[in-house]
Amino acid sequence: MKTYPIKPNTKPRMTRSDKWKQRPCVMQYRDYKDEIRKACVDLPESGYHVIFVMPMPKSWTEEERDKMRGKPHQQTPDKDNLEKGLLDAVFNEDSHIWDGRVSKYWGDEGRIVVKQIPTFETLEEALKH
Repeated sequence: MKTYPIKPNTKPRMTRSDKWKQRPCVMQYRDYKDEIRKACVDLPESGYHVIFVMPMPKSWTEEERDKMRGKPHQQTPDKDNLEKGLLDAVFNEDSHIWDGRVSKYWGDEGRIVVKQIPTFETLEEALKH
């Protein structure tokens, strides 16, 4: 298991003008991508479980924070968008990724946790279980 102290982020829908414009969401994603690469985040092509720990809003009271710490994060951003942002930051081409799991939880600080999980190498193996 590896933990990276990086606040999870999604990849925005890019336009042609984003090559020269500096929209805040695009600049934020570029910074995220740089952090991912600097931390040498490593994902296998199969058998990973990525846990995105979403930081709780600073506006929450300590009571709200205690209640939600470690609980599932059930609002935007969607888990599939978080995974896409991570995969696009780690790989130039991610079509070879074929098996992975993603979860998201509330936490005090944003971070990304990558765990190795068992995989089935063939469809027949997967259908037996």
